[in-house]
Formats: sequence, C-alpha cells, structure tokens
Amino acid sequence: MDDSGKAKRLPQFLAAVFICIGAMGTGTVIGWTANINKELEEGALNDITTASLNWIGSIMPIGAVVVCIPIGILADLIGRKFTILLTTIPFVLGWALIIFSASAEMIYAGRFFTGMAGGSFCIMAPLYTSEIAETAIRGTLGTFLQLFITIGILYAQVFGYAVSVKALCYLCGIVPIIFAVLYATQPETPVYLMKKGKREKAMKVFEKLRGKQYDPSAEINEIQAEIDKQEALKSEFWTQLKTKQGKRASLICFMLMFYQQFSGINAVMFYSQKIFIAAKSTIEPKICTIIIGAVQICATLFSSWSIDKLGRKILLMLSDGLMALATFLLAIYFLVSERGLASSETVTSLGWLPLISLIVFIIAFSIGMGPIPWLASSEIFPPAIKAKMGAAAGTFNWFLAFLVTVGYGGVAESAGAYTTFFIFTIVSASGVFFILFVMPETKNKSFEEIQEELGK
Repeated sequence: MDDSGKAKRLPQFLAAVFICIGAMGTGTVIGWTANINKELEEGALNDITTASLNWIGSIMPIGAVVVCIPIGILADLIGRKFTILLTTIPFVLGWALIIFSASAEMIYAGRFFTGMAGGSFCIMAPLYTSEIAETAIRGTLGTFLQLFITIGILYAQVFGYAVSVKALCYLCGIVPIIFAVLYATQPETPVYLMKKGKREKAMKVFEKLRGKQYDPSAEINEIQAEIDKQEALKSEFWTQLKTKQGKRASLICFMLMFYQQFSGINAVMFYSQKIFIAAKSTIEPKICTIIIGAVQICATLFSSWSIDKLGRKILLMLSDGLMALATFLLAIYFLVSERGLASSETVTSLGWLPLISLIVFIIAFSIGMGPIPWLASSEIFPPAIKAKMGAAAGTFNWFLAFLVTVGYGGVAESAGAYTTFFIFTIVSASGVFFILFVMPETKNKSFEEIQEELGK
C-alpha cells in the first residue's frame, strides 16, 4: 500500500496469472497439431489418414461450442472459482484419452474433452478477471487470456519440435494440473459473493486482492447497485435485448467474433506447418512455426501494455488492416506458386515471403483481434443480457472456429490455398470499416458511459 491510499495491484495480477495458466492449457490444445502433422500422418499415435487429421484439428472447437452456455449457468450456480477448477477434469481426461489412444476415435474424444475445457476458459477467465480487477487495469488483465493462450501455443510448438508426440502429450497434460494447484489458492470473486448475500466474505476478498488498508466500501456499494439493477431486470431479457443498446452490443460482439475467426487465425495455428511445407519455404517449417509462436507472445505483451493507453478501437482497426495485408500477400504468393505464373526459381527465391507474411499476420492478430473480442463481451452488454449473450457470443466464436478449421483443408485442396487467403483478406479489410463506424471506444469508461454511447 502506498501513501496515496491506492489499492495494491500485485494480488490482482497474480490472480489473473493463475487463472490464465488454465488458458495456457487451452493454447496447448490449439497448438498441439502445429508441429506434429507429419508425425501423426506417419502413425506416431495410430494409423491416421489426412481426413482423420482434419477432424483431429477441427473437433476441438466443437467441444468448446457445447460447453460455452452451460458453463455460464454453472458459474452462477456454484461460483466462479469452483466452476473453473472443475475444468481440470475434462482437460486431464482429454489428454489421457489421447495418450492411451487405441484408435483415431479415441483421439477425437480426447480433442473434444480438451476443447470443452478450453472453451470454458475463454468464458470464465474474462469473467473472473473483470470481477476482481480495478477499472484502471481491467483492460490489461483482460488481455491475459490471449497472452497465456499464445504461451501455450508456443509451448506445444517447441516441444512438438523437440520431443516425441507421446512425450508432447504428457507435457501438455501436466499444464492443467499445475493450474489447478496454483489457482486453488485464489479467492472467489467479490461479485459472486455479493450476489449470494455474503457481504463480509466479499470484504475479506477485497482485503486479499487490494491490501488490508484499502477501503472497499465504494466498490461494494457499486457492486450492490449493479446487482440490484440486474435483479430488477431479471425478467426483462427480451426487453433489454430489443433496446438500441442491446441490439448494438449484440451486433458488435457477434461481428467481432466473426472477424476474429474468419481472419483465418485457427487455420494458421492448426495447419501452420502444412502451410510452410505447401509454400516451399526455404526455412525449416517447424522452425518457422516456432518463430510464429514466439512473435505472437511478444505482440500480445504489447497489447497488454497498450490496451488501456491506446484504446480498443484503434488497436482493432490496426489489427484488421495489417491482417488483410498479410493474407493478401500470402494469397498472391500461393496464386503465383500454384498456378505456375512464375518460374520455379522465382518461387523458390520468394520462400521468405510466407514467413514474413505470417509474422505480420500474427502480430496484427495479437495486438487487437485476438484479445479484444473476448474483452468486449464483458464490457458492453447491458446487465440483463450480459451473461446469456456473452455465452452465446462465445458459442458462436467456437462454431466459426470449427467451420474455418474443418473447411480450410478442403477449400485449399479444391480451389487452391490462394482462394482461402483471398477470403480472409476480404473479411479482415471489411472489419476495419465495421469497427470505424459501429464500435464505440470503451477505454477508461464506466459501464454507464458505455451504455449511453451505445444508445446514441
């Protein structure tokens, strides 16, 4: 505690870090196939066909789709903390099924269960951090989800290069266990405790999160006022959804999820090694994949630092604009390569272009379109529809992830990889204009100010 009477922030950062170690587990699930596609096709776990590999890559989002809405309901019934700890079960079960798999179907089941756990974290981590954080650092802590997902992706990519597939599975499976041990030391959120009428316990949680000398009265009163408002609006879900604020918030959140997934991010993460092989990159594809993962972490760190300084809107516009440029360059490269528009010597001499393009793409995604759509769901929905619509937006996100990952291989094979990247380019470019004209800036704004702007 300093002399100015401000709250301590280290406990809040630690709480956000500990929950996001679970998000790191989500990253290992996303990044697991990135550097082992070839080994899986060669029978490292079982006899797997190319079609099976596509399903192994794409079935994980289906697990996430199934869990997004139920996990929000469960969080209100038994608490944020216990719900989050329960996700350890599908995480460990999923990795166990993959490790001891006797068939491709067991791997599918394992990917489905780990997808359930991963989808849960994408809903619960932003909810938990938004309910424990001060307004001044809410945006920064909100980016930790994406940061730790990128750390998990790099973890899987590096070990996918360095160890056997079976060893990689064990190393990924240990992450959720470490998460459970560390996160068990953290408190329930004061918001949930206040909802259950446990004011004294909420006061003690604030003492742990803000320091013993911090007076939480103002925050307690603010939370109680918000709870009272939600109670009054409990039966007004459809009424609130039909207001200008409800409609605009829903449009913004669902479109941000659309732009996030149809940027092509999950196709890049799941199939990065195959993309580099197809591009005939002069750098070893596995090394290229690891470079991409490392760049993603650095860019997400920048987002964590800048989001409460530069604001959400400018970062999203910059993100979409740069992603459109990167996928356009990839589309041109694959068009020239696949259609034979240049000599093989010319194509070989351009082997650096896929790596540079994907580095730009990952940097762009990580500074804006990666973390901010998840944060937006916790910031802009009106109280009466926030929980249900946030879960619905998360479900929509993972369903789109499934469509992109399952469709990428087929479209790339039948219409050419350049077609898929041209599609991603058009989507990202259109996102710039959507954000410019439709989305409000929420930096340093209270909930009431955000709602007022949405209603204009």
